[in-house]
Amino acid sequence: MTQAPRDPGLQPERTRLAWRRTTLSCTVAAVLAARQALHGGEASAVGVLGAGLSLLVWIAFLAVAHRRIGELDRGRPRALGIGAGWAAVGCTLALAGFAVAVVV
Repeated sequence: MTQAPRDPGLQPERTRLAWRRTTLSCTVAAVLAARQALHGGEASAVGVLGAGLSLLVWIAFLAVAHRRIGELDRGRPRALGIGAGWAAVGCTLALAGFAVAVVV
């Protein structure tokens, strides 16, 4: 007895959209951090450093998300690797930390 080919349904599309939403959230956080650092025309050294680090972390998260979305476009992706998972978690936590540092 042969098995029918797997029908992934909309699960890959939902996963792709989730990565895009998360990337959009990180973009908003990085832009708001930069805006807050330059608020009032005066930029403190800590604020500029926090905004710059937020930008670097945002770019790193974009790289992880872009790679994952590319794997989804090529068919059924393999499981997210430990390194990529930790990179995504680290970028998210670092971005939140930098945002708090800019606000405080």
